[in-house]
Amino acid sequence: MGRMLKICAAMMLAIAVAPAQAGAHAEPKVLHAFLSTGETALDPAVASDVASLSLLENLFDPLLRYDYLARPVKLIPNTLTAMPEVTADGKTYTFHLRQDVYFTPDAAFKAGRRLVTADDYLYSFKRLYEPALKSPWLYLFDGVADMQAVDKFTLRIRLKAADPNFLFYLAMPATGVVAREVVAAYGAQVGNHPVGTGPFRIGSWKHSDQIVLLANRDFRPTEFEGKRLPILDRIDIKIVEEYQSRVLGFLNGEFDFLEQLPESMKEMVLTSDARLKPEFARKGIVLAPFPVLQTYYMWMNMDDPLIGGYSKQKVALRRAIALGYNSAEDVSVMKKGLALPAVTPLPPNVRGYDPDYRSPVAYDPALANALLDRYGYHKGQDGFRTQPDGKPLTLVMHSESSTVGRLRDELWRKNLNAIGLKVSFKSDKKTEIIKASRLGAVMMFETNWVADFPDGDNFYQLLYGPNAGRANYARFNLPAYNQRYEQARLMGESPQRTALYDELAQIIHAYTPWVLLTHPISADLQQPWLKNYRRHPVEFTNWRYLDVDAHTAH
Repeated sequence: MGRMLKICAAMMLAIAVAPAQAGAHAEPKVLHAFLSTGETALDPAVASDVASLSLLENLFDPLLRYDYLARPVKLIPNTLTAMPEVTADGKTYTFHLRQDVYFTPDAAFKAGRRLVTADDYLYSFKRLYEPALKSPWLYLFDGVADMQAVDKFTLRIRLKAADPNFLFYLAMPATGVVAREVVAAYGAQVGNHPVGTGPFRIGSWKHSDQIVLLANRDFRPTEFEGKRLPILDRIDIKIVEEYQSRVLGFLNGEFDFLEQLPESMKEMVLTSDARLKPEFARKGIVLAPFPVLQTYYMWMNMDDPLIGGYSKQKVALRRAIALGYNSAEDVSVMKKGLALPAVTPLPPNVRGYDPDYRSPVAYDPALANALLDRYGYHKGQDGFRTQPDGKPLTLVMHSESSTVGRLRDELWRKNLNAIGLKVSFKSDKKTEIIKASRLGAVMMFETNWVADFPDGDNFYQLLYGPNAGRANYARFNLPAYNQRYEQARLMGESPQRTALYDELAQIIHAYTPWVLLTHPISADLQQPWLKNYRRHPVEFTNWRYLDVDAHTAH
């Protein structure tokens, strides 16, 4: 998902370059990058947070990847000699592997250089099925009937039914190739010993603090604009959680690139009409607004005894919460205008997005109050509502322990208190909240989803019943939804599928497992010395293509 789970607040990357001395052309090209949250285990089968996925893109190789410059997005061979052969019925795919793809050296390999074979991909895909891993990506292979290595460099996959999105799955970090020997050598700690075939390898790693990626100079011959990839020699990555540190670092010339300028610091950099302030434009800094394939939403646990369930009373409670959410204030005050209200789970530019769809839910605290009154959620002497049986009602919302997390808490407190609902907040690290969410131990949480591939299926699968406990943190499981999703999943982009997506959106609005929030517009900033940088709509990073003009950097 992905980008399934992406269940997380948005990651922001920035890249900085240590000033190069004049004439030091032979010096290594070193960029300094940051991730906005700590990474988890670097295992393609289990990692689902944006920080970890960003690293996995550079360490591991799926069969396919995206053409860096093509718009609209286009898949191209990665470790294949050509795009796969597909039978006329769309069910059988044959993949021919390149014969020059090697794992980076590791003690787990006893016989020198380790060549990647079809058996390695077969093993990597089948790992997703292992119950002990609880992979959030297993859904990607729900439609697979059979997989086999036809010979050393030929892989064949047969589907139960044609799936128009299947090749997108094979460009995701989750389907990157791993070696059986490495998994056997490190066992449960394999995520702390990533051994892949990508353009970079781990140099040093201090968890959730500092990571050094070194260029993999045994990377198979791959060129971009006449230069062999990767162009960089090293990337120094730090975890920088506070927005102010990132922005001030960029403005001081320490960082090459800042993605998604924080809403809370917009006035420092931009004019009131969202243009770059003249003093920064004079330095050659470039502002590039970028519509991110991302949706923010607040999910509610459908198995929770207080807020979950499908009865009229429980639906009324969740719908009132949705009616109490002040979207306009969120966009203008919290997001500083750099967002669009989310009407469905699909952001613009994702296949299946319907610009004509109109939400039946709008900010209406009066209607929310009336709905709660009607279904027995009466106010007590303290002004807060009780449950229909008279028991106390206190909502518990998890939130991230950051400045923005606290600001979001106050917005929710204000909105919920306005309709008589008491709420308390449980602050924790996002990685811990994700773990608890998978176990069904979280009542409510605001998070976001970044597209793993640019198709509506990637978003609507987040509420598919069989994905409960994985990407479906709300644990929503409704036959009417599941049936329509299963039908739409087998269809290519078409008016018929868009109509089904609109019906899925209506079901979401009717039962309200989510409160749909916003689609961010990323205000990206770039220093003049960074070369080859172009934001990709799907892939998290573009580090393998980047170069630096040492004469311009300062």
